[in-house]
Amino acid sequence: MNPSMSLPEIDTLLFFFINTHLQNSLFDICMPFITSKSYVLYLPLFVWLVFKEREKAFLALALAVASLLLSDWTGHMLKDAVGRMRPCFALEGARLLVGCGKAFSMPSNHAVVAFAFILPFCMMFKKSRVRYIFLTVASLVGFSRVYVGVHYPSDVIAGVFLGTLMALSVMKVYYRASERYKEKPYTTVLFLVLVSISLFRMYYTQYGPLDLSPDEAHYWEWSRRLDMSYYSKGPMIAYLMYLGTSLFGDTVFGIRIMAVVFSALSSVFLYKLGKRLYDEQVGLYSALLMQIIPLFATFGVIFTIDSPFIFFWIVSLFLFSKAVDIGKTNNLSTPPLEKGGKGGFEENERSNISCWLLLGLSVGLGLLTKYTMAFFYLCAFFFLLFSKEQRNLLLTKGPYSAFVISLIVFSPVIVWNAHHDWLTFRHTAGQAHIAEGLTISLSSFLEFLGSQFGVITPLLFVLIALSILKLRKEREGNLLFWFSIPVLAFFLLKSIQAKVQANWALPGDITGIVAFSAFYVRGFFTAGKGKKILIAAAVSLSFFVTAVAHYPSLLKLPVAMDPSSRLAGWKELGSEVSKLYEQMSLDHPVFIFSDRYQVSSQLAFYGKGHPVTYCINVDRRMNQYDLWPSFHTFIHYHAIFVRTGDVTIPEKVAAAFHKVEKKVFTAYTKKHAKIRDYSIFICYDFKGLEQERPRTY
Repeated sequence: MNPSMSLPEIDTLLFFFINTHLQNSLFDICMPFITSKSYVLYLPLFVWLVFKEREKAFLALALAVASLLLSDWTGHMLKDAVGRMRPCFALEGARLLVGCGKAFSMPSNHAVVAFAFILPFCMMFKKSRVRYIFLTVASLVGFSRVYVGVHYPSDVIAGVFLGTLMALSVMKVYYRASERYKEKPYTTVLFLVLVSISLFRMYYTQYGPLDLSPDEAHYWEWSRRLDMSYYSKGPMIAYLMYLGTSLFGDTVFGIRIMAVVFSALSSVFLYKLGKRLYDEQVGLYSALLMQIIPLFATFGVIFTIDSPFIFFWIVSLFLFSKAVDIGKTNNLSTPPLEKGGKGGFEENERSNISCWLLLGLSVGLGLLTKYTMAFFYLCAFFFLLFSKEQRNLLLTKGPYSAFVISLIVFSPVIVWNAHHDWLTFRHTAGQAHIAEGLTISLSSFLEFLGSQFGVITPLLFVLIALSILKLRKEREGNLLFWFSIPVLAFFLLKSIQAKVQANWALPGDITGIVAFSAFYVRGFFTAGKGKKILIAAAVSLSFFVTAVAHYPSLLKLPVAMDPSSRLAGWKELGSEVSKLYEQMSLDHPVFIFSDRYQVSSQLAFYGKGHPVTYCINVDRRMNQYDLWPSFHTFIHYHAIFVRTGDVTIPEKVAAAFHKVEKKVFTAYTKKHAKIRDYSIFICYDFKGLEQERPRTY
């Protein structure tokens, strides 16, 4: 080896030595297998450890998986940052025995995860020779990546160091948490679980299979045009997306990071609520259950108005419980009523005035997020009215102070609507089908009831309902009852009249989680066998549905039956439209529009450079695009008009251009299953079009 050679030259020389000079028929068979199916080699080692020390083996596995996920995520980010081409693309004469892959080269993620995975086993089984076998397998994985032609030796070395570093970090956290667990077991478990879930969700957000949902893309459009309020919702979602994208750019991660944050914070305050009402055990179980129930887990990844709404509802409920002095952690031996009658209540109310003020702030922020927060007023009123011990609070200024403050916080929405012909109220009335009057729809009732079984899972939904009713006679259970049943009952009755979305009744399920934890889960270890099986089955089914929902392709459902298909195909559409846009823009200005706000929003996000897009009125109800500047003054511009499905262009749109050409674009899954068709109309020389205001809201 020439001593004057540079490091890249040495790296290339070593690559060809391993990739070509060590070539033999045995390695040609073994190395592709090792590089793609190394888990087959780890499996018998793990089984042997299970028979030897079962608990330690499963603990090591959990730590190994955590190390693997963290290191894999870090490795992907470094690949994108370094941007090194793989040798199978960069070098002539490289032997390629497997697919070259689309990712960059430095570091080798196979090496990263291999060493991150084995280190917990090596550290926890220091006295066992099995650690040498784990180390050998991991080394073979790294070697195989060079031999099959997809990585340089330096990629593997970098991967070894990165994987080892990540695993050591995980092990250090574990050892420190083990010490803290002895003093504070519940908060330690809560912290570790929430951090682990949050890290997974951040990884999933960047590298998972789901594009932005149409609503996420539309709210992102709002964040590009900040205002006091918007057509269909308050401004909170736009402000939060603006914060996320300001920190992390106009990316999927920048949009969804707030969902991860608010989900974790929601569990923290649900823990505090459960602890206040019952004990730390109930608080912990409630906080963890929220993370595995499909309805709530969804909003830990998908960032719509429900993510912050859940948080503000739980915070408000916690503050309300403090303000009315409900909970076993207040150390009151007698109810406030027995401490001096009305005077006792006034003294208690004065001492809790800060809680009432904070409650008003929290409810107001919730109203800026989702108007369903108004149910908090109704639930709080019913609770105070029908609770003998707290009824006199209606004669004090605390509740009314909270109410006034919440309206002050909410006032920007009122001011905005006053300047926009009360559009939000018109839209909400339309969504509630008020104009339709009293109608009976058995199908919508059954659909809503079935949706609750789906988003909560059937067994858990039934047990939650039973828990709320069983705890009704307790002071704490009474609070849970009045913040659950009125909401669920309203939407159940409403579903008889018209369609109700599954997530609309979401607030009623939150207190149900605490009730289920208090009535069933807290007594799990002392319960009978049948009851244990029932509780375990309910929780396990919910966890299974949530886990599979993250990777729906595992079920191999047809696209038509897969709800996640709504979140697929948009990136490909954006890429296709961007190509056409660049070609057409060479000699003429071009604008992009659709007849649906969902398509316009997705094109704005996934289009190259995030172009300004528009939404034309073609027999649709009003949306936010109608309040923004339109394209009607872009005379002689070219345009790209996109509709979903293989459809024709509306006559009035075609007549507005000198010439129109149609192209059908089909989006497919990675397994080449058809997702949907899009009709892309290439429009030349815009002649003008009369702007029509939508007739419905």
